[in-house]
Formats: sequence, C-alpha cells, structure tokens
Amino acid sequence: MISKCLFSKASALAVLGLLSPVGAMASTGSQNLRGDDLVGVSFWVISMALVAATAFFFLETQRVSPKWKTSLTVSGLVTLVAATHYFYMRDVWVATGETPTVFRYIDWLITVPLLMVEFFLILSAVTKVPAGVFWRLMVGTLVMLVAGYLGEAGKVGVWPAFIVSMAGWLYIINEIYRGEAGKINAASAPPAVQSAFRLMRGIVVFGWAVYPIGYVFGYLLGGDPKDSAMALNVVYNFADFLNKIAFGVIIWAAAVSESDKR
Repeated sequence: MISKCLFSKASALAVLGLLSPVGAMASTGSQNLRGDDLVGVSFWVISMALVAATAFFFLETQRVSPKWKTSLTVSGLVTLVAATHYFYMRDVWVATGETPTVFRYIDWLITVPLLMVEFFLILSAVTKVPAGVFWRLMVGTLVMLVAGYLGEAGKVGVWPAFIVSMAGWLYIINEIYRGEAGKINAASAPPAVQSAFRLMRGIVVFGWAVYPIGYVFGYLLGGDPKDSAMALNVVYNFADFLNKIAFGVIIWAAAVSESDKR
C-alpha cells in the first residue's frame, strides 16, 4: 500500500516535472492569445485536457492488474507526447498564425502508432496474438501518416498524397474489422475487451474520419488559405481531443472491469 502511494505521488510529480518547462516556455506566447482567436483557444483547451488525462492514466496504472499496466501506461504516453507538442503548436499559431504542420506530424508519427499498438496490447492481455497483427497495423499507420505529411508539406501533390493516405487508413480498418485482429477479438476476448475493441475501432472509423475531412477543407476545396488554416486546425484539434483521450478512457474502463474480477 505504501509503495503504491509513493508510486502514485511520483507519477504525478513526474508528469508535472516533464510538462513544467514546456509550460513555462509556452506561457510567453499565451500572453498574446486573443479572446476571439478560436484556433488559439482550442490549442490551449486540448493541451490542458491532455495534461489532465496523462496524470489520470499514469495514476490509474496502480489500480489495474499487472497485465493491463502496459496498455494504460501507453495511453498516458500518448497524451503526454501530445500535450508537449500542443504547447509548441499553440505558440506557433499565436506567434505566426500559420499551421504548425511539422509539429503536428511529429506528434502523430509518435502517438498514432502507439494508439495502434493498443489494439495489439489489449488482445495480448487476454490471449496470444501473432506478431503479424502488430506489423500490419504499423505498416498501415506509417503509410497513412507519411503520405499525409508529404501532401500537407507540399512535397507531393495533395491529391496523390490524399489517395495514398486514405489507402493506409482503409488497410487499418480492414485489419481491425475483417482481418486477424478482428477475428481474434471475436473468438478469444472476454466481453469487456470485446466492447473496448469495438469502441476503439469505432473511433478509428468515425473519429479518424475528421482528419480527411479537415484535409479536404484545408487543401482540396480551393478556399481562402487563411480561412482554410483556421478550419483545418480547429478540426484537427477537436479530432485529437476525441481520439487520444477517449481512446485511453476506453482502455482504462476495460482494464478496470477486468481487474475488478480478480
């Protein structure tokens, strides 16, 4: 009991310690945040929500059984990495009014593969899962992200990049619905894990759909660049709020449900 208490306090202090330097740096930019800057406010709101989620997930690792600790820790890492990048992205937007494309894709190149790993981890907590499931999810994720970045950064045409990125996303969807991951979940997972798996893949389909919608509005409709940048960032920020935090909460609920059966 004492060790758990000490670990909980240490986890909370670690989160604060990791984020405080970034927060101190970012506060200089927040002095210029205008109340009518919807994009800047959205960056601020999600960065704080991600900090809170990080502390919650790390502290809750002490509540669940050992086989679930890795899944919950990864959820905390996702929100921690995202929170750190959101401080930087907010400062870029407030200072320049430009879309922080590089920071956003650095964040996604770390956090989205970790989210995909969660499918593998929650199944591995209850049954043996072939390594091929992990690698197929990684390949689909990297194709989706790299193509999206090349399009948004102007390295290749926006339409070819969009098509390739969508193909990577559809490959992931096929794996978690009709592929081996989906079949293992249906055949071997207990009810709580099956429910979590269904909710998580629902986020991948419907929550992740927000990203291509943002891409279309930002790059494919030929609107005013300034208005497109505002719409693009608000859409992306909303999607990250849903997809990163809600994803972790679903895993937390499954972990607690299974752990309480001990």
